[in-house]
Amino acid sequence: MALMIPENYDPVLSVRETQEAIKFIRDLFQKEFGRQMNLERVSAPLFVSRSSGLNDNLNGIERPVSFDMLSIPGETVEVVQSLAKWKRFALKRYGYKPGEGIYTNMNAIRRDEDPDNLHSCYVDQWDWERVIRREDRTRETLEDTVRRIYMVIKHMQHEVWYKYPNAVYRLPREISFITAEELLQRYPDMSPKQRENAITKEYGAVFIEQIGDRLSNGEPHDLRAPDYDDWALNGDILFWFEPLQCAIEISSMGIRVSEESLAEQLEKADCQNRRKFTYHKMLLNGELPYTIGGGIGQSRLCMLLLGRAHVGEVQASIWPEEMRRRCEEHNMILL
Repeated sequence: MALMIPENYDPVLSVRETQEAIKFIRDLFQKEFGRQMNLERVSAPLFVSRSSGLNDNLNGIERPVSFDMLSIPGETVEVVQSLAKWKRFALKRYGYKPGEGIYTNMNAIRRDEDPDNLHSCYVDQWDWERVIRREDRTRETLEDTVRRIYMVIKHMQHEVWYKYPNAVYRLPREISFITAEELLQRYPDMSPKQRENAITKEYGAVFIEQIGDRLSNGEPHDLRAPDYDDWALNGDILFWFEPLQCAIEISSMGIRVSEESLAEQLEKADCQNRRKFTYHKMLLNGELPYTIGGGIGQSRLCMLLLGRAHVGEVQASIWPEEMRRRCEEHNMILL
């Protein structure tokens, strides 16, 4: 996505007021989110060892930032790309029970990201995970959880409106659900991104389900690593974002793989070599709890609630100088 410049863009708040609003949203959201989802805040690593298999491989093509440590010869350490696998391991290690869970502030570096209005090389999100029973690995559980998350986001809209009435961006009343295959059948001549924009513009807020496996056209809606989400029980929360005239993804989440779905997805993705990692061995042996979890973009949530046209307005990162200059010319001040 190339840089988009909204016509007659007005950020409403100054840079200092924006910083205040960012803190207000982040502080209040994590408190309310933890309460509604029965999650406790925990500390999380910035990096993990490559041999553990705990790092998120994302789409399988992104290069993690890596380095060595003098104190551990022969080991490669990687900056996390997300905490999808680490959280499940932590839930077992810390002794959480069904219905209980954790959330944490996750900071990552994705060096291969192409910066634009929605993407940055710096990622900040609330990573969360909750233990469930095996019999709760259902679509009903997934959709109920999505509705609870949406309720918290809508609550945040009200709180931001109360404090910054001229700056808040109005969100739809409720969220709709559709599978990736249903979306393909509805818009067969569109690309996946075009389909996302079309359905989200129609409904305002949508949860697209079952992402990762091949659809009837032989292609996946989007790529997903085979070793954390169950491709039949996952999805993305998308909002229609009027300032940019496109869908904005706030969360990717899902019920995590079971022993059976992990084995099946590793085979489909031709990733059988991952069976050698400690994390994958524990999963295949049934040693980790069944869980549901995901990530909620902190900067994107601020961007959405404040109606900001560039993620750099609510996040300090590095941007191409030409992008920074063009944004400033149109009242988009990148932090």
